Amino acid sequence: MRILHTSDWHIGRTFHGNATLVALRGVLEALVREVRERAVDVVVVAGDVFDSATPAGDCYTLLTDTLVALRETGARVIVTSGNHDSSARLGFQARLLREGIHVLTDPAEIASAVTIDDEHGPVHFYGIPYLEPALVRRQWPGVRSHAQALGRAMELVRTDAAVRGGRTVVAAHCFAAGVEPTPHLERDIQQGGLDVVPVSTFDGPDYVALGHIHGRSVLSDRVRYAGAPLHYSFGERDKPRGAWLVELDAAGLAGVEWVALPVPRRLTVLSAPLADLLADPRYADAEDAWVSARYTDTAAQVDPMRRLQQRFPYCAEVRHDPSVGAPTDTRSFSARVAAAQSDPELVDAFLAHVRGGEGASDAEAELVRDVLDERVVAEVTA
Repeated sequence: MRILHTSDWHIGRTFHGNATLVALRGVLEALVREVRERAVDVVVVAGDVFDSATPAGDCYTLLTDTLVALRETGARVIVTSGNHDSSARLGFQARLLREGIHVLTDPAEIASAVTIDDEHGPVHFYGIPYLEPALVRRQWPGVRSHAQALGRAMELVRTDAAVRGGRTVVAAHCFAAGVEPTPHLERDIQQGGLDVVPVSTFDGPDYVALGHIHGRSVLSDRVRYAGAPLHYSFGERDKPRGAWLVELDAAGLAGVEWVALPVPRRLTVLSAPLADLLADPRYADAEDAWVSARYTDTAAQVDPMRRLQQRFPYCAEVRHDPSVGAPTDTRSFSARVAAAQSDPELVDAFLAHVRGGEGASDAEAELVRDVLDERVVAEVTA
């Protein structure tokens, strides 16, 4: 059996104020092509299908189009909910969906497997929706953390799987131990909103498809994150986008292969003085990329975003970062002041302190000398 593991579509998310729906549609269409060409039997979507608990109508349209297209390849589709999803909204049409598309969002149904047969027998798929401890505490008294909730859910899975026999696959949405969280993306956090779940929690199944982390990660041969299909922050720019192609044989996990997906527009971070960013030919290859610009001028510049977007139409972020490339001086401010031999040096020490290392420019030094000279003249003639 061939299984494609994907997650964290975040339909409806914006990128620095820019809509991503068109780009995501293109990537999901590429995912559908991979499913068709590789004769995938089951597609597993491990949570955070939407970016919001109240997605707009066009988000539902994209989800419906994608699920139908996946099913039309001949693959079965299993979807679980993540911490960004409303399990009620994601799951309300579950009973109305065409045969072969399974949306699993009810914690009470965790031990109800979706069973799919191949030439070697049954494979049981268990979908664990995001388990908010405060909401599952009624049915599972004593649960105080997400790790405890996942532990209880996996006990149910292992108990049911032991009765059924055969091979098992689990989809879950959590922060598992051994993975660094995606910078600033998980907005409701301890570690992405979820306390850390030990990898040992997932002992037993032949494969565990995890969601929540936006970069691909391998916790063990059979416990993996696929990551998000789009880059949703500049911190992710070097992380590949794609999905895991998992193959099961009669004995269980037979192999896992990475399936790369297209990147609609690459991301890059540029760091230089503003004048260089605006004119230096070295940065020409970034003119069609999403750009995060960090200009290193000592002083803040006027209207940098508008000026940068004249060269880089997809400049999405501008930061003033004068500390980059500034001279390193580890002395304290008091030590710099004590070392100053004159009033101009005293001003230079102050500027170096407030700017993180860079003192007065030539023009500023000349202005300081003129002001001090005028003061001296005024004192003499008074």
